[in-house]
Amino acid sequence: CLSSVEHKIRFYCGTSCRCVCLVTEKLTFREVKTPQEFRQGEDAEVICDVISSPVPAVSWFYKNKEITSEPNSIFQVLPTNNLQILRVSKADEGVYRCEARVEARGEIDFRDIVVLVNVPPVLSVPQQSFNATADYQESVTFTCITSGSPDPQVTWYWWVTLKKYFLIKTLTDKVKNVITSSTQQVNALTLFAELPVCLSVYSVQPHITQLRNVTAVEGNAAMISCTAEGEPLPEISWRRASDGQTFTDGDKSQDGRVEVRGRQGKSMLTISGVRLSDWGRFDCEALSRIGGHQKSMFLDIEYAPKFQTNQTIFYSWEGNPVNISCDMKSNPPATMLWRRDRFTISSQGTSNIRIHTTEGRSLLEVTPVSDRDFGRYNCTARNNIGTRYQEFILAQADIPSHPYSVRLTAVSQRLATVTFIKPDSHGGVPISYYIINYKDTSSQDWRTVRSHGVQSTVVLANLEPNTTYEVRVAAVNGKGQGDFSHTETFQTLPIREPSPPTVHGQRGIGKAYRLGLIKQDDGGMPIVEYILKYKTDKEEQWMTKLVPGMNDFALLQPLQWNTRYNVEITARNVKGLSEPTFFQFLMPQKPDITADSLFSGLGLGTVVGLGVAVLLLLLVLVDVSCFFLRQCGLLMCITRKLCSKNTTSGKSKELEEGKAAYLRVDGSKEPIVEMRTEEERITNQEDGSPVHEPNETTPLTEPEVCIIYIQTKIYSDTFNISHIITVYSL
Repeated sequence: CLSSVEHKIRFYCGTSCRCVCLVTEKLTFREVKTPQEFRQGEDAEVICDVISSPVPAVSWFYKNKEITSEPNSIFQVLPTNNLQILRVSKADEGVYRCEARVEARGEIDFRDIVVLVNVPPVLSVPQQSFNATADYQESVTFTCITSGSPDPQVTWYWWVTLKKYFLIKTLTDKVKNVITSSTQQVNALTLFAELPVCLSVYSVQPHITQLRNVTAVEGNAAMISCTAEGEPLPEISWRRASDGQTFTDGDKSQDGRVEVRGRQGKSMLTISGVRLSDWGRFDCEALSRIGGHQKSMFLDIEYAPKFQTNQTIFYSWEGNPVNISCDMKSNPPATMLWRRDRFTISSQGTSNIRIHTTEGRSLLEVTPVSDRDFGRYNCTARNNIGTRYQEFILAQADIPSHPYSVRLTAVSQRLATVTFIKPDSHGGVPISYYIINYKDTSSQDWRTVRSHGVQSTVVLANLEPNTTYEVRVAAVNGKGQGDFSHTETFQTLPIREPSPPTVHGQRGIGKAYRLGLIKQDDGGMPIVEYILKYKTDKEEQWMTKLVPGMNDFALLQPLQWNTRYNVEITARNVKGLSEPTFFQFLMPQKPDITADSLFSGLGLGTVVGLGVAVLLLLLVLVDVSCFFLRQCGLLMCITRKLCSKNTTSGKSKELEEGKAAYLRVDGSKEPIVEMRTEEERITNQEDGSPVHEPNETTPLTEPEVCIIYIQTKIYSDTFNISHIITVYSL
């Protein structure tokens, strides 16, 4: 048996003594390349050429998982044992394992193949167009952002436009590449991309060379000039900061006052009939195709003094000082002086006249001492633009005239409301308050009430029932009290029974219900008491409860759960009983006994007793826990003493048979608590060696039984709590 490839030869001799030659070819991988590269988006075929005799079984693995040829999968194992990846992408890169097996011989081998996916380069530039000025020797940086796999190499080319010719150069020294190029080669794949970037070079950017602040006089013309230079020559425009309106060459405002004229890099803005509203900032902007430049100027307007005072008449009286204020504004600031009867008042003033001057204000303080101090005063303001004056009159104040149309409203047994119309004249001085005089017609003494400020409504209180009163009103200002109005007469109401009470219901605590009593008309005398009658729907007999008249609520208790009640409430004063008010309410269902409901109706002593009982219960529980977990505590000491005594055989037998112990007052057989001590080491009495107590699997031959009952009970008027602990120690 001969072969050109490596194989194994075996001879089998049968009964006929004829030899059979079986040739088996070894598992061999031929030309398995790694890595294998593909272009993104194409159908890739990963080649794994493996031979053997018999034919091997080939499996593919990716990320430790076997690839199966499912209908909708991008992975398909071809009949040639190659792996096909449909529309391969960057996410499919990685290590793929080609595994071959000859199961007849138990032979297995594999090859790991690296799959690379090449992505064509993509170029992007944040800015494609640049402007530069040669005179300023500016630096320009071109940024080219690339992506692709493997990392692309970046080359810059310079396309220079010279008239009608194009010059192409490869940039080396003058241009620095912003992105570091990769030297990795693309195997047999042509991946190429390019993107142009434009640079425009100009001579001189726009620059404003002349723009100055201008001061104009109100009503005259203002001329503002702006000069700029640059290559190419820029265009000039104006912007008014006060309203944002813009003006270019040849523009004119709607009112025709603002006009712009310009040529050869110079612009003139003319404002005719300057107003104070033209005051402010103006912006001049020079623009060309390579950039712009902006400067601002300020238009200041001078004007004669302008008075800001509206009040020209002031009132006072002898001995009462008054301040006459002369307010004005001007540009430039003006000087101010006061005149009286063609005579100038000295800035130092006189004995009863003083002058206080600040910028834009002059205050003349006059304290009249005689009738000669009343009259006309003149305030004069002057600057280099003009002179202005304003006249003020100091008049003698008088007391106010009398109020009128006095009316009485809302008259009751002890209250009456007085309303009136204010006087026609306040005497030149504001009214401070009003005085209301009232008295019983049978008396000569007037009682006085002052109004709150200048309110024209006043309430008279503490009147006598069924009594006739007189009332009059006068106004008071700084000068004094004016005349009283015409006297009006009214009569208070007589004492009568109270009006029906007004109530509102509110759920009380437990079996109680709270009725709120709203204060009503008492008929002229205090409420002595409220009479409450109440009964259920099913009862015929009324229950009665008396509530003092000073109370603002009534508490009905004890009531029945889930029951509707009818209530009749009557108020009583010394005159008699009011008409009754009827009210209904429904008591809720009996609540469950919870912590809130249990303790809500208890007194302080009961709550304290419950707290002490709960504390004792907690101490018992802690001692029991120590008994079972730590084998210590008071209960452990008692248990050891009691367990040293032998218990009766009947109880031992009952425990051995596993019967539960019961402790109920009613004799029932429901278990309460059953606990056993943990297994603990004890010492052998004979040789002192440690031994274990019998556990659940150890038969109880001669058990020692100790049973301890601990019972804690808490009692109150409405409930009791019983807690029982039963302890078994074996």
